[in-house]
Amino acid sequence: MIRVLVVDDSSTMRRLISASLSADPDLEVVGEAGDPLEAREAIKTLNPDVITLDVEMPNMNGLDFLERLMRLRPMPVVMVSTLTARGTEATLTALELGAIDCVEKPGGSDPAGFSRLAEKVKIAARARVRQRAVRAEPLAVDIFTPSERIVAIGSSTGGVEALLTIVERLPANCAPTVIAQHMPASFTKSFAERLNRTSAATVSEARDGDPLVPGRVYVAPGGDFHLEVEGTRHLRCRVSQGDPVSGHCPSVDVLFSSVARAAKDHAVGVILTGMGRDGARGLLSMREAGARTLGQDEATCVVYGMPRAAFELGAVERQLPLEKLGPAIRNLTNKETER
Repeated sequence: MIRVLVVDDSSTMRRLISASLSADPDLEVVGEAGDPLEAREAIKTLNPDVITLDVEMPNMNGLDFLERLMRLRPMPVVMVSTLTARGTEATLTALELGAIDCVEKPGGSDPAGFSRLAEKVKIAARARVRQRAVRAEPLAVDIFTPSERIVAIGSSTGGVEALLTIVERLPANCAPTVIAQHMPASFTKSFAERLNRTSAATVSEARDGDPLVPGRVYVAPGGDFHLEVEGTRHLRCRVSQGDPVSGHCPSVDVLFSSVARAAKDHAVGVILTGMGRDGARGLLSMREAGARTLGQDEATCVVYGMPRAAFELGAVERQLPLEKLGPAIRNLTNKETER
């Protein structure tokens, strides 16, 4: 039985969340708290396995509480937020701080609005939560000349922090990089803007027809869209609506498979933390086409699901800790050090 503490300043919302979670036989709501100060005492007394946490609350901002929690007593947290423009930015900050996932509050009083909350809480209970790592220092300036390779990265649960760690260390003239991160439609534009603020390269949400050029990073739109790479001599983004593939939209399998077809051995594939198997077969297609392939290792994954599935399938050439993936990508796409 997974023990859950519900933290929200609205008593109505606490009842809705508790009702939604209690309907699952694997979950037990052991307590509720109206603000972070109450939550702090409840954690000491009840020792829950997972916390659901609102973003904006009285007495202490939810983000300030999360930062302290991850620094002093790391534990799985699922954010429950109103995904307004302001709320989206705050939730992205929460994911960067170490929250496992996020759920949108329903607009009305129907608990069905939390249809995926129980699933996300159960995933969070299995996640590996560590004290937030100190962000690595920028790479020393050296000679970087992009080769003809492109980079494709896929991630899911825990991917926000992982992608920030990798993308912020890319050189300004990095190899063209395409990313599929499992994320709601309302998040991807803000996430791309956040990556852009911390990276020397230019990061944006991918648009249909965008040419793949050095110094650019393209994030797949969330929602009903898939990102693919197409073309022969001149590669470009293809963004199109479609049904979920491997359970997701955008799908990492769709992205990786398209890179295998279009770029063949002129590519590097990287699979990061995430639940499930999305990306495993696509990465295998890339490796079979001659691409270099990397996977995040178990010790640094929040959820060692997607990388494990890819590794067991034989799709991963090398597994590396998160902090070494950025330098490895750089080496594999640098004409000066390419091997």
